[in-house]
Amino acid sequence: MPGFSQASDLPAWKALQEHHKTLGKDIVLKEYFQKDPQRFEKFSYTFTNEADKSETLFDFSKNFIDDETLKLLVQLAKEANLEELRDQMFAGEKINFTEDRAVYHVALRNTSNQPLQVNGKSVVEDVNSVLDHMKEFSEQVRSGEWKGYTGKPINNIINIGIGGSDLGPVMVTEALKAYSKRDFSIHFVSNIDGTHIAEALRESDPETTLFLIASKTFTTAETTTNANTAKKWFLEKAKEADIAKHFVALSTNEAEVTKFGIDSKNMFGFADWVGGRYSVWSAIGLSVALYIGFDNFHQFLAGAHAMDKHFKETPLEKNIPVLGGLLSVWYSDFFGAQTHLVSPFDQYLHRFPAYLQQLSMESNGKAITRSGDYVKYTTGPILFGEPATNAQHSFYQLLHQGTKLIPTDFILAAQSHNPVENNKHQKMLASNFFAQAEALMVGKTPEQVKAEGAPENLVSHKTFLGNRPTTSILADKITPATLGALIVYYEHLTFTEGAIWNINSFDQWGVELGKVLAKKILSELDDNSESTTHDASTSGLINAFKKKSQK
Repeated sequence: MPGFSQASDLPAWKALQEHHKTLGKDIVLKEYFQKDPQRFEKFSYTFTNEADKSETLFDFSKNFIDDETLKLLVQLAKEANLEELRDQMFAGEKINFTEDRAVYHVALRNTSNQPLQVNGKSVVEDVNSVLDHMKEFSEQVRSGEWKGYTGKPINNIINIGIGGSDLGPVMVTEALKAYSKRDFSIHFVSNIDGTHIAEALRESDPETTLFLIASKTFTTAETTTNANTAKKWFLEKAKEADIAKHFVALSTNEAEVTKFGIDSKNMFGFADWVGGRYSVWSAIGLSVALYIGFDNFHQFLAGAHAMDKHFKETPLEKNIPVLGGLLSVWYSDFFGAQTHLVSPFDQYLHRFPAYLQQLSMESNGKAITRSGDYVKYTTGPILFGEPATNAQHSFYQLLHQGTKLIPTDFILAAQSHNPVENNKHQKMLASNFFAQAEALMVGKTPEQVKAEGAPENLVSHKTFLGNRPTTSILADKITPATLGALIVYYEHLTFTEGAIWNINSFDQWGVELGKVLAKKILSELDDNSESTTHDASTSGLINAFKKKSQK
């Protein structure tokens, strides 16, 4: 663990506080550009993806930074031992100390087969073995070689999981839909609300449906309940012996998997150092490999690996995920920002913000430092987002004229997968991408409003203060490799935040209490007697539910 408890005790933190006092009074972004014509070149960085040679531009120039800010933020990262913690992660050390586990999702996308070990044992061979199994199986299903119990090929996939076992595959299959096997249908079931599984089954045929049951332990309550419902539905038409042709387990619990009826040969495992929110790179990504093909899935991993290499080897001053994480700390702890917006100008990325919510808020929604003390500063911004341009007709109003500071990331691909009407749609999309960032920065003065002929009583209503910070991310195209790198940018941004705040970004004890209490309450719901063992509100709600559900 680092040799400090509170980030606010570090010399660079105190220097940043003093710097903020000066900068906070004087910073006017549009004037920064007027004073420094090279500002864009100075604060924008191009990531060249070794996997497919694509380029993604990260423009940080519309943020509240100058040369001194960047210098002090990098110094903060060094004092917080970011480099040491990063190197420990890549070395397979157990940096998730509360669960005594390594944090080794980087090993899942190690497409160059770099030597990687945990507890002195190489993990490369096991990772590659699972990938080989995924390749073999996905190609059998996609080619039609794998047949269902009546001899028909599979054309429908239902992935049953929750949390990272759902959010990752959902997001990636949507984001890479342009690469999909179009005669495949795919559904994702995560909610224990019976509606979710019922709607997926309503659109499915047991003869041609493949179920992927995604649960490391095969004991997750929501997942196993949904899986058993799917099994019961399947057995209304098929036999127990047919389960092996239609159910696959993404799990490590062979005993429970075989007890369910799944052939152990159709089990795809992953190690305990794979956290749920990082599991799309593992066997949990089987739905992705089935949907877009294994070659594209491998490119997805390779693009992620390229960003890993950048994060590991690039000096902090030019390290793109590090700079993104430092900016987040800068806004959260020195400007009082509580939220962070990610708004992709890409319909295929419509589930990307939801995926990032888990990555960010489950990782850094912590209030205890690694030394066990309560933090003296804010951690874990509230991340939200929706795709533009629809979003600009809903909550962008708050960005432009509201009272809150909301640092924002805009994401766009220059090339569309669907260049309809001579690329007219993409040009309109791009024009909004550029305009929103510019408008948030420059605003609109009362003088400009008056010059447009607005009545005096409307001038203040039509004024935009501007000076709102944004980061613009411009990719060539959302390819599998580009998406892989973009996800990893946010992974390591989140890692950087946690390192600065000196919290463990890799456990998630906060999800446990509600699950424990829910298990206890579930037994009460099967009891007809009146609940009296909780506080008045909870008991009252339980009793009201019992009455209403019996009508």
